[in-house]
Amino acid sequence: MTAPDAPHPDWDDSYVGVPPPWDIGRPQPAFVRLAEAGALSGALLDAGCGTGEHTILAALHGARALGIDVSPRAIEIARHKSAERGIDTSFQVLDALDLDGLGETFDSIVDSGLFHVFDDAARTQYVTAVHAALRPGGHLYLMCFSDRQPGDWGPHRFTEGELRAAFASGWRIDSLVPDRFDINPGLDTPTAEAWLADVIRLAPQ
Repeated sequence: MTAPDAPHPDWDDSYVGVPPPWDIGRPQPAFVRLAEAGALSGALLDAGCGTGEHTILAALHGARALGIDVSPRAIEIARHKSAERGIDTSFQVLDALDLDGLGETFDSIVDSGLFHVFDDAARTQYVTAVHAALRPGGHLYLMCFSDRQPGDWGPHRFTEGELRAAFASGWRIDSLVPDRFDINPGLDTPTAEAWLADVIRLAPQ
């Protein structure tokens, strides 16, 4: 949940010492609910997976789960977690803007707190990359900061209108509801206002 002030922040630094606010050592409750409902299944990509909690969650619920992140340190931690828990997952150091490098498509993509770190240009590139990486009918489960969150710390706060505009072409928003991120102690609140979206990739016309 880092503000997008620098276009290429050194994400490795975030995983040294005290865990960053988004790395809570367990999956976000919203994604636990999705997993328990059977939504995280098939071939699944966790984009910006950090230390891998949502990748591991999906694998535990039967998905063939791949987590990617630009931070080699985060991926190293994720691999260690997965091996320690005996969970069959895959992790790869990769920029989510370069998903074509994977050479495969997915039934679903999880995004917990990645979308909101991009600037406008990178965000457009990301939406295009995710669209190409999803099979037609596939689901993007996206959770991002909401404009309902007070203060000015953290990443960009999205309005409902901004989210709908970002996915206006080639997508159908199946649901878009208020939710909350759990965050690590150290800020004024243990949670932060969020949007949780289920966005479906449409087939080409």
